[in-house]
Amino acid sequence: MRTYIKKWKPVELALLAALALALVSGAASLGRQDALQEKMIRLHVIANSDSASDQAMKLRARDAVLSRAEDILRQAADRPDAQARLRTALPELEQAAFDACGGTYPVRAELTMTEFPLKEYDGFALPAGEYLALRVVIGEGAGRNWWCVVYPPLCTAACTDLEDVAVQAGMDESDMKLITGQEGYVLKFRAVELWERLRQWLGK
Repeated sequence: MRTYIKKWKPVELALLAALALALVSGAASLGRQDALQEKMIRLHVIANSDSASDQAMKLRARDAVLSRAEDILRQAADRPDAQARLRTALPELEQAAFDACGGTYPVRAELTMTEFPLKEYDGFALPAGEYLALRVVIGEGAGRNWWCVVYPPLCTAACTDLEDVAVQAGMDESDMKLITGQEGYVLKFRAVELWERLRQWLGK
């Protein structure tokens, strides 16, 4: 019986090499991603529905929550301190969102671990993964959502202030290079996303 040995074409070998490089890069970046997630709290605001009025309401609730959270977290020493301050202030943040919505729908605010996709913002990007999030659900929570970062307040900082804001919250130069694209974050984050899916599939 003859043994069949596949002869790889140059283009196939190149694709395999690129995939291997991406996975190795992703494996190396996975630990950095986990460390990054431990330094921030995301914001996740979910609209009642996709109607124009409900989507506009979502943005008003977002602005109210961001404004109040910024005041609450102004003196936060680190992520655990920020988390404790937000947890204490959940009823207040709920009320701020409820008022911004004109009392049209009930609002629920909670701190919970939440899966986020790869997301690009103005001046930075964050890899997909599970983050601690301040989650604000308006009414049925059946509409499109809005994601950003409540701690450190990267989404309310000007691009020129991003590094200062991040450093004050405990992020370092390596973190900033990763999220601001100085290390080719799109390729790295896509590779990390593959590793995240594999890790979830393995139940780790």
